[in-house]
Amino acid sequence: MTGTPAGTSAARIGMVLGTEDVMPTVFWFAVSAGASVQLDDLVVVETLRPDGRPVRFYGLVDNVRKRHEGVTFESDVEDVVAGILPASVSYAARVLVTRVDPENFIPPQPGDTVRHARGDDLNMALSADKMGQASFPGGLLADGQPLPLNFRFVNGESGGHINISGISGVATKTSYALFLLHSIFRSGVMDRVAQESGGRMAGSSGGRAIIFNVKGEDLLFLDKPNRKVADKESEAGVSKGFAGDRYALLGLPMTPFRDTQFLAPPRPGAPGSAIVPHTDQRSEGITPFIFTLREFCAGRLLQYVFSDAGSSLNLGFVIGNIEEKLFRLAGAQQSKGTGLMVEDWQVDLSESPPEDLEFGDLGGVNLRTFDQLISYVEFKLLEDRDGEGDPKWVLKQAPGTLRAFTRRLRGVQKHLTPLIRGDLTEAEAARYRPNLLSGAQLSVVDIHNLSGPAQMFVVGVLLRQVFDHKEKYGRQDTVFVVLDELNKYAPRDDGSPIKDILLEIAERGRSLGIILIGAQQTASEVERRIVSNAAIRVVGRLDLAEAERPEYRFLPQSFRARAGILQPGTMLVSQPDVPNPVLVNYPFPAWATRGDEVDDLGGRDVVEVGDDWLR
Repeated sequence: MTGTPAGTSAARIGMVLGTEDVMPTVFWFAVSAGASVQLDDLVVVETLRPDGRPVRFYGLVDNVRKRHEGVTFESDVEDVVAGILPASVSYAARVLVTRVDPENFIPPQPGDTVRHARGDDLNMALSADKMGQASFPGGLLADGQPLPLNFRFVNGESGGHINISGISGVATKTSYALFLLHSIFRSGVMDRVAQESGGRMAGSSGGRAIIFNVKGEDLLFLDKPNRKVADKESEAGVSKGFAGDRYALLGLPMTPFRDTQFLAPPRPGAPGSAIVPHTDQRSEGITPFIFTLREFCAGRLLQYVFSDAGSSLNLGFVIGNIEEKLFRLAGAQQSKGTGLMVEDWQVDLSESPPEDLEFGDLGGVNLRTFDQLISYVEFKLLEDRDGEGDPKWVLKQAPGTLRAFTRRLRGVQKHLTPLIRGDLTEAEAARYRPNLLSGAQLSVVDIHNLSGPAQMFVVGVLLRQVFDHKEKYGRQDTVFVVLDELNKYAPRDDGSPIKDILLEIAERGRSLGIILIGAQQTASEVERRIVSNAAIRVVGRLDLAEAERPEYRFLPQSFRARAGILQPGTMLVSQPDVPNPVLVNYPFPAWATRGDEVDDLGGRDVVEVGDDWLR
């Protein structure tokens, strides 16, 4: 932390008021002449117990006011300014106490000196002394000093998960989530904590991050330098009065993410067509991802096709039964490959069999597409045995329920057909299988071009795979999952398999090393247990009506009012070590967030690059 060195006292900025109630948790102080105090300043007050031992109060300024003293009427201000009435200006600030040391909760004494918290006092005010090697920067305070965050409340050791709320496009939720990842990976905190753990936890080399890109192609350039960052940081330094750029003040490199991979769904096409990523601004370095038909059945992925599976008990029973039948079908395959061979499909009895069916040498049918799999399921449920269906598949379910099931399958067919294929070779399947945990440190899964049902399917399947992997191999490596629009994937009122897996991550994930960095516009519309399990709570610009909801009660009233006027790049951060939220700002992204921000020259002058090219 920067600021006043240990043992040096900051200048007096005021004295504790005696005309307002002084309490151990909140008090007012009069600002001294010539001093300047603003919201979010951190201050320290020392008082003496009756036995002479000192007690120090550390706090955060949450309100400041000025008013005339010595006058009665509001209209007197004109006479005071004109010099007709004598009056003085009262300049006072209110402090919310964040820490008392030692914990003797006596009130400060009116007249006690108030100073800015600097150096060791600042560390005490923000509990950085408790964090030790687990401290990493979470942004800058108003005076340019870093806000320490406790990594042990992020990585699952003492707590886990981060939740970010704010209005879309203004609160910059994803930008702050990316900044936190950059800080975690590049500040060295993972290595320091791993060293302290004696090998029980992995360092930064063992950390992984998975980001689901749900809006545009903004996150497909995280490995490219941003050509605007130097100018933006220079402007911010001048406007805020900082001594240098914000990256330098935070002790972080001004560089893009490294060790990255980018995954995108394949562009829709006919079966057997070329597999290319469905992206527009960038194609270089983007790998398409595909799930094979056999993996779909063997991995019991059918449940993630239905976002409303919990709406009907009977429908849920049918989904579970068909999922089990497909699982057994995949396990019974004798040959290698990515498709399925079925022996009991009498195609001539189907009402509308799919085209291009491939028949085996012994009369079986090779299923190669998602459409063909759905047609086979329809046959087993509705067309076999003169329309009664196979009893082992029907299990006495009403025809209306079975038809509702197949209608839903047909409804998502066009959305999932490009993602689920059985016509790949095993080598192609391995190449296009999404590998999120043994590949690059940072994986971006682009799903913005997918429809809603396909997005839900991809998110649910990949999260399930990550959770199963961590259950099997343990928590040594930490996996960070960044997911925006939590209100879509884990709504408060409705149930779904995707919501279930997110609940498991929220409630059990930290013990397995899976950390959810979730974001949403309105926390009031997200499953309460997911939000409440987040140890770090972050708020950007909020709708004022939303700010009054119970989910934001961790914010004092003055902060809830301010949440409606926060500017992009400014966040309120709440963490367990500090009882009150703290306002921070964070740097402009050093990584490009769209194609026109990419710095193709690597920060060098055009002439310099031209000279190198001519040599």
